[in-house]
Parts: sequence; structure tokens; C-alpha cells
Amino acid sequence: MPFSQIELKQIERTVGEFCRRRSPVHLKDKLRLEYVVKGHDVVVCERRPRWNNPQEWMESPVAKLKFIRSANKWRLYWQRADLKWHEYPGPYTSEDLGELVQEIDSDPLACFFG
Repeated sequence: MPFSQIELKQIERTVGEFCRRRSPVHLKDKLRLEYVVKGHDVVVCERRPRWNNPQEWMESPVAKLKFIRSANKWRLYWQRADLKWHEYPGPYTSEDLGELVQEIDSDPLACFFG
């Protein structure tokens, strides 16, 4: 079952606000943090103009939040150099989406923003 309208509003309120806060207004034409909902996944991506074609934007995944409906929990993943998603080595599950978004924002293990 896909996300309900209420769940999508919660995602927008939590992840959307995080992305807006981390996207400097004065750099909006050069760098943005956005999110995409795919099935039960919410993928946070960094978007910027391609270096050799500034009219084309490229996307680099930062973090993935997966909702496990059977457990009513969110799980946090990060993308390693092998371009595969791996469970985050810190606190990686929570019933509170905001808790995991806060972990991405603070990035204490330098997994998301280096």
C-alpha cells in the first residue's frame, strides 16, 4: 500500500522542511536539496547543474528513508562508494521520521554530506 495523503503531508512537513532549510536561497540556481517519494522510500538528493552543461541538472543521492509498514518504523540508509544503499551505522530505525531526518542533518558519522 502506498503512502496515504496524511503520511505524504508528514513527509512534506518533515523531509521537505529539512530540504528547504539546507538549500541556501542565494544558491538556488547552483545547489538544492530535494526529496523524491518512490514506493515506500523517500530519497533525499542533492541537485546541481552539470559541470559541462549548466542547462542540465544532475542528482546525487544523499540518504534514503524506507518505511517498514509491518513494523511501523522508518529505516535509514546511506549510499557508499559502491553506489549501493547500506544501513546507516548509527541509529538507523525509528518510529519517528523526524528523529532520522535530524540524524541526516547533524551527520555525526559524515555519511551523508562528508
